[in-house]
Amino acid sequence: MKIQNSQFLSLEQLQDQYLNQNRQIQSSVTQSGLRFQDILTQKTEVSAENEVKFSKHAANRLVDRNIELTKEQVERLNQGTAKAGEKGINESLVIVDSLAFIVNVPNNTVITAMDKTETDENVFTNIDGAVIM
Repeated sequence: MKIQNSQFLSLEQLQDQYLNQNRQIQSSVTQSGLRFQDILTQKTEVSAENEVKFSKHAANRLVDRNIELTKEQVERLNQGTAKAGEKGINESLVIVDSLAFIVNVPNNTVITAMDKTETDENVFTNIDGAVIM
């Protein structure tokens, strides 16, 4: 069996072909001039910035009071916190369904959480605004 050089690539040619192809993929940019990794990092940072955090006290209150938040409720809590921030509120009462949250808006942190049974008196102190979702 006779193999002609013109039909097959040499090892060096194959290496160059595949290595150069990988380099092109790694350095590919989108139409906006950003690499995929840059866009992914930006989106991750933005979404993490917009999500509220729960202080240790608030996390303990959720456990003590058997409050389990659905994904939709957390999303509405995030939206309520964002609305409070747009209005310049620092310490906000955010009501989602029958749950009440006191949120430090500049830090995006839930300070405490309670359900309808704990809000019998309907008195909330140390807040400068409220958002009902």
